[in-house]
Amino acid sequence: MTTTPVSLDSLLPIALDITASLTGEDRSRRLVAAVMRALPCDAVALLRLEGSTLVPVAVLGLAADVLGRRFPRAEHPRLDILCRNEKPTIFPAESSLPDPYDGLVEGAPHLAVHACLGCPLRVEGELVGVLTADALRPGTFDDVDPRFLAHLAALAAAALRTSDLIETLERHARHQGLVAQDLVRDVLARRGGFLLGNSAAMDSLRREVELVAGSNFPVLVTGETGVGKELVVRTLHAQSPRADEALVYVNCAALPESVVESELFGHTRGAFTGATEARPGKFRVAEAATLFLDEIGELPLSVQPKLLRALQEGEIQPVGSDHPQHVDVRILAATNRDLEAEVRAGRFRADLLHRLDVCRIRVPPLREHPQDIPQLCGHFGDRLRRRLGTGPIRFEPGALAALAAGAWPGNVRELENVISRAVLRALGRSGAGGTLIVRVDDLGPLESGARPEGSTPAAVANASAGPRPTLRAAVEEFERALIRRELEVSAGNWAAAARALGMHRSNLHHLAKRLGLT
Repeated sequence: MTTTPVSLDSLLPIALDITASLTGEDRSRRLVAAVMRALPCDAVALLRLEGSTLVPVAVLGLAADVLGRRFPRAEHPRLDILCRNEKPTIFPAESSLPDPYDGLVEGAPHLAVHACLGCPLRVEGELVGVLTADALRPGTFDDVDPRFLAHLAALAAAALRTSDLIETLERHARHQGLVAQDLVRDVLARRGGFLLGNSAAMDSLRREVELVAGSNFPVLVTGETGVGKELVVRTLHAQSPRADEALVYVNCAALPESVVESELFGHTRGAFTGATEARPGKFRVAEAATLFLDEIGELPLSVQPKLLRALQEGEIQPVGSDHPQHVDVRILAATNRDLEAEVRAGRFRADLLHRLDVCRIRVPPLREHPQDIPQLCGHFGDRLRRRLGTGPIRFEPGALAALAAGAWPGNVRELENVISRAVLRALGRSGAGGTLIVRVDDLGPLESGARPEGSTPAAVANASAGPRPTLRAAVEEFERALIRRELEVSAGNWAAAARALGMHRSNLHHLAKRLGLT
């Protein structure tokens, strides 16, 4: 590893970026790249503090799934020490404290004795995050000037706060005073998740969600089974002006036709046998809030005219009542059916489809953004760790490569199920103590997706009649094939190739150099 002399001059790019016209994401990526150049290290991570949890914002030299992970302070003593200290901390090489990035540093399956430092990022005394750096060679940071680290921490904190402020202002401008981005994240964390992924497909999806969330229009969310339509609906609600109100859920496929009208619009006492008392119905429950009609394609034809009236006029009529009632409800609907085909088949009203289809959001299947799979793996691994009470969960490079090569007809839900089973197998093999390593064998049979010829792990392993390559060699050849393919598709444009692969351009250059492609 070639080291770069540490000098105050290397802080200049960070200072200039604070005032540059950059997105928050670009600013964070450039920050970690500048730190990587300034310090003789192998990995850098910028983490934002959200409550008592540190959330990775940008990383270099770490596995792609790190961005999908969350690091609660209570579970990571090194990070907690950084947060509590006022000044940067260099940990002794022989420290017995577990490292949060064990198994996640590129080229280092396990972090034994190594160099590790971190800086708390504070703005006007308030802790906003931490910056960490790791080097595989012990003693690497021993000669780093503490004043340099103090300056670095101050600039990094200012850069992180600037990014947060800009993102907040942009969100206020787009949504005319809606809640700021950090509050949205908090709502999503309480209600079930994040729209994870750095691919172009997921960036486009997030932009669509942000565009329509602030309106009061109905939204029709479409996509295959398992892509995460409900998560998109919850994100829409959490970013809407009605976010402080309830999101009322109705599964249209689970309602018998005999009760669906009463369930949606309510009924009066005595309206039918067994109606011993009046019932408001889901539309009344969702007054001034949001109603989520899941599996809208399963709604019986007999009820569709009443739903159309509710959308057109804002009026409902409970079963047994002679008087319509006005309701103020926003409708979010989801389906995996082709509603146009359902209209042609006479199972869905065309006028109702037109009313629902004011804003349509299509959630892409996982095969259209496989580069997000490592990040999803990190997210699911972290969630399983908390649920099962295990040690840190790590994925062998070969396992990540095999997952990235899958077809995933069941999409993200299938991926989560496969990872859950794999973690249980790994747990049964090694027990609950220590780091849990998910291997290729733990995944079980996977349906292969279409990949460039010779780029799958199996093809790489069987490419010659000679000795079979090592796992590391097979993974590296797989990475080379993917990079070559994206560079060919993008006509040699490294920035476009990096976007397609879900990486920052400097990360891609770093990886390509290590793989001998540059």
